[in-house]
Amino acid sequence: MGEAAGVAVGAVLVVGSINVDVTAFAPRAPQPGETLSGDSFELQLGGKGANQAVAAARAGATTHMVGCVGDDAFAGLVTSSLGAAGVDLEHVRTVPGHTGVAHIRVVERGENDIVVIPEANAALDDAQLERAFAALAGTARVLLTQLETPFATTLVAARLAREAGMTVILDPAPAVPLDDAIWPLIDLVKPNETEASLLTGIEVDSRESAERAGRWFLDRGAGAALITMGGEGSVLVTAGSVTLHEALRVDVVDTTAAGDAYAGHLAASIARGLPIDEAIRRAGAAGAITVTRRGSSSSVPTAGEVDALLG
Repeated sequence: MGEAAGVAVGAVLVVGSINVDVTAFAPRAPQPGETLSGDSFELQLGGKGANQAVAAARAGATTHMVGCVGDDAFAGLVTSSLGAAGVDLEHVRTVPGHTGVAHIRVVERGENDIVVIPEANAALDDAQLERAFAALAGTARVLLTQLETPFATTLVAARLAREAGMTVILDPAPAVPLDDAIWPLIDLVKPNETEASLLTGIEVDSRESAERAGRWFLDRGAGAALITMGGEGSVLVTAGSVTLHEALRVDVVDTTAAGDAYAGHLAASIARGLPIDEAIRRAGAAGAITVTRRGSSSSVPTAGEVDALLG
């Protein structure tokens, strides 16, 4: 991770999910069996991979997306949105069937719950990864990946990135038990407190417990762990230090895609060669801006907006 400092800017390669987000806004969540009138509705690009690719591109990085969409009506919506954000789509493959879908409910105070149906995302395979890495290994400096695509392909992507000398960032969401073979391939793992708790078995509710969870990842071979805790900031755990990064205080409207904005700006900053503390500062600002807006990919800020907030 520290190797990036002082080196020429490289690209970010995002391997992950591409979904259409169907979002309903309501004053509260309905009770089982209840029909509730909502406030508004949105249909837009989503998926953790796609959101993070948009974030990296808006942060100023040359960004390549590796993923799959279906051959349905939603495919054009999501690919055109990715392209409009400046994401390279050469390694996005169209497969028979439906594009992935996320059904999102956003209620009072911006909290959300999400049901994801993977559909085309499940078709991402080793051959597609190998083609992408063969084409991009000379220019991409950072791999950013998540867990909304099959874990076996995530593991292959991490191995290919390690062989290419790239910095490997894993956003382990949605959190599920993982084969320990993944951790020695990861330079930086970025779970939130809920994901860290599920993965490590340590209840993360403070800086001290976040540090213990971070050590769990390092003990299994990860290079560093960055535990994000929403409004409580984030804790970076490395072999030699533990640092707390305070959160910026904002009025929360919708938390959807905040973690993805954080991850994408973090990856772009590392690819740009910024020190890790500065990369985290910019990522935190990106997440803070995102929660003040409704929507998923559409709420992700640009580098200029991050500059303005930090300025």
